[in-house]
Amino acid sequence: MKEKILIVEDEFIVANDLKLMLIKAGYLVTGIASSVVQARKSIAEKKPDWVLLDIMLKGDLTGIDLAWELREIHLPFLYISANTNQTTLEAVKETQPYGFMVKPFRERDLIVMLDIAKYRFDLEKGCDLIKNTDHDIIEGIIGKSKVLKDVVEKIQIVAPTDTSVLVVGESGTGKEKVAHSVHELSDRKDKPIVVVNCAALPHSLIESELFGHEKGSFTGANTQRIGKFEQASGGTIFLDEIGELPLDSQVKLLRVLQEKEIERLGGNKTIKVNVRIVAATNRSLEKEVAEGRFRLDLYYRLNVFPIELPPLRERKEDIELLANFFLNKYAAASRRNITAISKNALEQLLNYHWPGNIRELEHLIERSVLLAKSSEIEHFELPKTIEKPSENPGQLKSMEEMERDHILNALQSCNGKVSGIGGAAELLKIQPQTLYSKMKKLGIDKGYK
Repeated sequence: MKEKILIVEDEFIVANDLKLMLIKAGYLVTGIASSVVQARKSIAEKKPDWVLLDIMLKGDLTGIDLAWELREIHLPFLYISANTNQTTLEAVKETQPYGFMVKPFRERDLIVMLDIAKYRFDLEKGCDLIKNTDHDIIEGIIGKSKVLKDVVEKIQIVAPTDTSVLVVGESGTGKEKVAHSVHELSDRKDKPIVVVNCAALPHSLIESELFGHEKGSFTGANTQRIGKFEQASGGTIFLDEIGELPLDSQVKLLRVLQEKEIERLGGNKTIKVNVRIVAATNRSLEKEVAEGRFRLDLYYRLNVFPIELPPLRERKEDIELLANFFLNKYAAASRRNITAISKNALEQLLNYHWPGNIRELEHLIERSVLLAKSSEIEHFELPKTIEKPSENPGQLKSMEEMERDHILNALQSCNGKVSGIGGAAELLKIQPQTLYSKMKKLGIDKGYK
């Protein structure tokens, strides 16, 4: 039976193109809605299986407003939008969509995104029957907050599968610990887990480091080298800071994900690899995709099962447990009889913002154990937060305002012409469809042609 999809999009040409793509791919399009009100009516009458959702719609309500309603009725949805400013992306993430497609896009990108979204949805739905309610069984993951329990639950769901995992979170939130937990709870636990810090790889050596090289393949290659993917054979490879990979390396990584094979640099044969990929980033990959620094197709392949780690400031009920865990760890390591944290010192920890997250807390406890003068830590030397006042308060423009001004300047210099030779799109080096979408998002007069 064909899956039914409702398109919620207020631009007729875009909606019609979407409809043709979906029908060609074997989907049944139940209708096109240009507003939230129309979408509600169509959902009630046609009962779609999925919703493709634009953000800016006709009427007072946005696609994000509708997304919250879709979550309440457990109807899966994906965004298709040209709106990629940071505030919007953060609001989008909170609604927990199964995908986000940036306009303009290719037909192949749409179908791949839908395939991955359906896989994620089926995986989560199937695992609802086998959820483990014991949230304390993952060694080394400390806390009792709801947001942490959600993370643990996701680890337990995805670990027994071979699904790729994308771990997202600020620096110091424990992304590598999650990767190790996924590996240890999988059938691959007796095989190696190989950690690669993508940010630390010299650009000229990335291919050699990841895929290996043959002797004589380049100057200085005096011996054959086995790359990280081969080293992780049968196990897991953890690609930390994946957002730092340059675009040409992203292409090669995509091939490994798709074909499950590599070629050593300078080699002439393909080598099959059986590796589970866990990637991590502290960047917004959606924003990186929107700004052309990260490949959309690679993002889909990695983002099959995302796990978002909350910053420590959003799980303050875990601070006391974490602090005591690190206290016992470093007191034993340094052979010091430090057994407690005073009430006043604990209040300091709870009132601090923790820009460095768990890593910062761990280092603070380690240092304080060494400096403690009694069996109890009575005070923490926390860094002072320095806020430098703006010399011209209220004068600094937002990125969105600057982008709007830049587009208006381009349109004025092109006498209002958007597309074609001598148009603003050519001047700005972007596609006309992209420029039209940005103009709509930024409220620029549609009289420009």
